[in-house]
Amino acid sequence: MALKEVVVIVSGLAASGKSTVSKKIAETLGLERYSGGEALKVLAAKLGFNTSGNRWWESDEGMRFLSMREGNEAYDRMVDEELLRLAKRGRVVIDSWVLPWLYEGGFKVWLKADKQTRAERLSLRTGLPLQDALKILEERDKRNSELYKRLYGVSLGADLTPFHLVIDTSRLTTQEVFEITYLGVKYHYDL
Repeated sequence: MALKEVVVIVSGLAASGKSTVSKKIAETLGLERYSGGEALKVLAAKLGFNTSGNRWWESDEGMRFLSMREGNEAYDRMVDEELLRLAKRGRVVIDSWVLPWLYEGGFKVWLKADKQTRAERLSLRTGLPLQDALKILEERDKRNSELYKRLYGVSLGADLTPFHLVIDTSRLTTQEVFEITYLGVKYHYDL
């Protein structure tokens, strides 16, 4: 199969490993990579939000933008339509919370991890105290889940029917998660 036809979509809740795995898969296969979260950050910057720093989504600004998105579904729909367009074009790896339910094709991976592990990762990445990271994750999980349920009828983490592969990343290294994902992609596309 030609790489032109390859579309890999990596999904999961915050701090599950989406960005890390999608970057490595794209790099290994020589594909373009796009991120729903990064696209939303670009949109937030255009709307006047200060999106600098490695913990923007966990900041007051990030939570304020989430509130704005909850009040105007056009923001998420616009980003998701662009991600759909990119997926239809092919030769791409996309990390997105909801694209697996919106796009018919591709190889779809759901990354999950227990809340404690995700909080530890978030704390390590952002420098937030562990308890703060846990509290923020719980709020983001709840609000994003409600947002995507309202927008698309999607039950994040509960409805895994679109996925070819589900990986619990809680006890795995990033290299192990990459290798499992890569094998799945390789066999799915007969590479």
